[in-house]
Amino acid sequence: MFKLDLPPDPKEVAAIEARRNREKERQSRIFNARTRVIGVDVEALNSQVEERRLREAAERSKEAAYGTNQVQYDLVAQMLEKEEAERTRRLAKKVQDFREQKQQLRNRCEFDLSDPDRFWNEFPACHNDSVPYYGLTSLQYLPGEDLDRAACLRMQQEQFRSSLERQLREQQLARIEEQRIEMLNDQLRLAMDTRAAQVAKLEESCRIAMMSAMANANKAQAAELAERQRREHKRKQDANFTEIQNQITGDLTKKHPIAQHSVTPQRVQSHCWKGITPEQRAAMKKAQEMQRLEKEAQRKAERAQNAEWEGQAVCLAQAAMELEEQERQLGAEFRRGLGSFNQQLAKEQSAQHNYLNSIIYTNEPTAQYYLQFNTSSR
Repeated sequence: MFKLDLPPDPKEVAAIEARRNREKERQSRIFNARTRVIGVDVEALNSQVEERRLREAAERSKEAAYGTNQVQYDLVAQMLEKEEAERTRRLAKKVQDFREQKQQLRNRCEFDLSDPDRFWNEFPACHNDSVPYYGLTSLQYLPGEDLDRAACLRMQQEQFRSSLERQLREQQLARIEEQRIEMLNDQLRLAMDTRAAQVAKLEESCRIAMMSAMANANKAQAAELAERQRREHKRKQDANFTEIQNQITGDLTKKHPIAQHSVTPQRVQSHCWKGITPEQRAAMKKAQEMQRLEKEAQRKAERAQNAEWEGQAVCLAQAAMELEEQERQLGAEFRRGLGSFNQQLAKEQSAQHNYLNSIIYTNEPTAQYYLQFNTSSR
């Protein structure tokens, strides 16, 4: 009879749904045996998770540092292996050169036992037919024949080879000297660049310090100016308020507060002023003393700032002098190294010339050798 199709209240529906959800959460907590019997410490679990995360991050950073160190060690090991291989190659080359120069097969004591031309050397060619063990038909010597041509050719080949080896050694020494000079130049440039970077870094730090000091000083001055303006504004407001208050509640007698000017307290009204009171005299002395102290503090701050600027200038000058001294030391070391290397090279060249003049070029050809050589060439 009174049936009405009215919509439900949204607030009531939301409250019922919230109570239903809370009941479900309560039942899930109550009927969960693990949570009810054992219990779960959420904070402890979160702390364990955080500790594990920190431990894994530390292990990753340690592995990254170990990898970086391993790469550096590998580079150093490769450089050492290259140096060892180069040292082994130079030693093997020196041994091979010594064997080729000092331990030749024909210079051995037992070479005559394994000489392939031993039988030919037992019966050497003669220059005439007067040898008793050669017959008339042996034809060991013909007119115009040069029997020493093979020895002359071998000697020429030896001279050519020694000259070629000497030129190769000189070229190699020249290349080594060029490489050494380039290395020294690179080291000098690297040292100069490093020092220039250090000086630039020092200048940048000095500039940053100066800018920071200036910024701090500007901030202090701005704060002081703002504080002074605030005090001035407050003083003016107090003076205006005092003047208004005096105008409203003051009397017209000749008292001292009435003689004081309402806007500028340091001025008085001449028609009401009757002299300086002891309190005003003490206030004037106190203000003068404060002004003197402020002036002295300002002078001390200026002196401290000037001393700081002078100290920074001295530090910059010392850094520049140290840079010039290091440059001079590097130049002197480079010149000493170059001079010592030039002396060593001059000694080696002098020893080589002495060796050639005393050992190689001792047997000078005579006129008969040139005559025979011309005859054989014809």
